[in-house]
Amino acid sequence: MKIVTSFENARKLLSRRATGLAPDSAEQEEAVRKIVEDVRARGDAALFEYTRRFDGVRLSRLEVPKREINAAFRKIDAGLLSSLKMAAERIAAFHAKQKKTLVRDSGRSNLGWVMRPLESAGIYVPGGTAPLPSSLLMTVIPARVAGVKEIIVMTPPGKSGSVSPVTLAAARLAGVDRVFSVGGAQAIAALAYGTESVPRVDKIYGPGNVYVTLAKKLVFGTVGIDGLYGPSEVIIIADTAASAAFVAADLLAQAEHGNLPSAILITTSRKLANAVNLEVAGQLKTLERREIIEESLEKRGMIVLVDTIDKALELANLYAPEHLCLVVKNAASLVKKVKNAGCLFIGEDSVEVLVDYAAGPSHVLPTGGTARFGSPLNVTDFVKLITVVNMDKKDIGRLGGAASVIAKAEGLGAHAAAAEKRLLSTGQGGS
Repeated sequence: MKIVTSFENARKLLSRRATGLAPDSAEQEEAVRKIVEDVRARGDAALFEYTRRFDGVRLSRLEVPKREINAAFRKIDAGLLSSLKMAAERIAAFHAKQKKTLVRDSGRSNLGWVMRPLESAGIYVPGGTAPLPSSLLMTVIPARVAGVKEIIVMTPPGKSGSVSPVTLAAARLAGVDRVFSVGGAQAIAALAYGTESVPRVDKIYGPGNVYVTLAKKLVFGTVGIDGLYGPSEVIIIADTAASAAFVAADLLAQAEHGNLPSAILITTSRKLANAVNLEVAGQLKTLERREIIEESLEKRGMIVLVDTIDKALELANLYAPEHLCLVVKNAASLVKKVKNAGCLFIGEDSVEVLVDYAAGPSHVLPTGGTARFGSPLNVTDFVKLITVVNMDKKDIGRLGGAASVIAKAEGLGAHAAAAEKRLLSTGQGGS
């Protein structure tokens, strides 16, 4: 991995954020727009056609039958099923705790709110190069905990024409209502507008490739979306207390994702930087996805040397990474200095891969610098708040005059009149 020793150079490199959309995304966006419009116009016929064209599969039906989902659940490897169940239980427990903190009794105040789950959610689960049951659990379970009435999963079929059994087993475990073997931009269009087979949903969730991301961007407003996700990324801040072997392993795990993720180490130790480089080279020899990892590290991997941990945090806050790992002495004391991160890992034992699969929080996180204003997928993404107003005549007396004055300042006479009439009805208004 290349080593950057100039702080100013590091600032420049970490300021040039990827958005998750390719440089030629304008051309891609036009292609996606045509797909979206075609699905909106032709419905199922367009879905069958694009599945043949892009996935090389001729489907006889779009929806995966319940019997196929149940069969996959029964046949899945027992050890894998046990692991998925443990992950599902922890994800549910984490989000149930979060939901509990959000509920308030608005009846005790004249101003408050009520929380209502969305009626329907569409979950996109990638599956192009490998099945991703963890992504299904991480999106579906928070929706189920939030109380969403209907959860629809869209995922591309494999070359055999079938959805991966492990994905179907995870769908059954998580309580998915319906599964459709449709991927790409056409899947997002189907969820946004509905077809003869696919129901229209209220909001669409889940990461995907650039075509999926562009489709989500195009249909926003017709439906809600959770976010626009780009390549995965990690920054590890480490000092002399860190294990070079562990740091290297975590960087390699991040670089294993396709679509050129960012794997970045920022350290105060030249000795650690050199040791990590040696570990990366050694560990890389044993990994199956070596070519993918090498390309990722070549294009978007780096080690940055800084004078102080404060300088490292300055760079991390600038970059606003999806994952930020603090592998330093007294890591917990630095939390207050972290401003921008999707998920923060405190200390060497807080391992990113555990959150990827089983810790409990969703691994669907803001990328491309959107951690400056975005949050991890969570229960609040699946609910809406309705403001509740239950006022009385005393409130009219206290607030009516101010409302009238402000309304007149804005030139809205009808607004002012509505307030003044209420004041008169309480005997507190002027003539």
